Amino acid sequence: MDKKFQGVYAVICTPFTEDDKIDETALRKHLRYLVDQGNVHGIIPTGSTGEFAAMSDQELQQVADIAIDEVKGKVPVVVGTAAVATKDTIKRSQYAQKAGADGVMVVPPYYCHPNEREIYEHYKTLAESIDLPIVLYNNPATSGVDMLPPLVARLAEFEQISHIKESSGDMTRVAEIMHLCGDNIDIFCGCDTLSMEMFLMGAKGWVAPPANMFPNLCVQLYELAAVQKDIQKARELYFKLLPLLTMFETTGQYVQLTKAGLEILGRPYGNPRRPLLPPTDGDKQRLREILETLVT
Repeated sequence: MDKKFQGVYAVICTPFTEDDKIDETALRKHLRYLVDQGNVHGIIPTGSTGEFAAMSDQELQQVADIAIDEVKGKVPVVVGTAAVATKDTIKRSQYAQKAGADGVMVVPPYYCHPNEREIYEHYKTLAESIDLPIVLYNNPATSGVDMLPPLVARLAEFEQISHIKESSGDMTRVAEIMHLCGDNIDIFCGCDTLSMEMFLMGAKGWVAPPANMFPNLCVQLYELAAVQKDIQKARELYFKLLPLLTMFETTGQYVQLTKAGLEILGRPYGNPRRPLLPPTDGDKQRLREILETLVT
């Protein structure tokens, strides 16, 4: 198990038709744009931004199949396979492996608030059930579960568990995970407003909702900060992106803002699945003003 992911991974939205079905045409067009024109380093379907929790198993499989087929191995496809029950997480992950995914991204079981022992056993069982790299996803604000660095270090001992998307918003986590885990796990930024800081600290990549709208700018920030170590130019671009990143992080409307943003940019992608609704007129206007500064 030597696959290493790095760079900007666009965690894609799922487009729905007016009658609330998966819009395959829009999804394939979006994937081509991200890979062929946006030059992203990887694709993550059926993550949080992909509204996985509001989709059936059949829909999740459909989106994964489309993404893997459309990307055609040009970049890695890491499929979100989280579920509350361990058996369902395994089933989804095994499907992703058979479908040809390059890895899976798994947030801990949400809502049920598993303790550390239960989280460990959940991932241990998953690691023993598939032969794919596993990206841990720590997002306590959404899942209600916070995987602290000592637990991450224990999980990193499994060969399959190779990366973590760290979304707690606590910058000290990055240093502590690196200190405890060494080379056993690579960190991906999961907090947009800390992307610059995480890159400078040594994060290997960014799971980026904004890459749906501005893949090239996200890739450029990664290249400047993480690869070239050009702090001055990276900071200039980061400050340019910061109003958008801040709007994402402070409102939590990743799905709503991304889909509205794509419409504003002339790449319509449908509405969120209810109960989520499009942003208010005020939020749309604020978003439009921010996007205008990035398009010029």
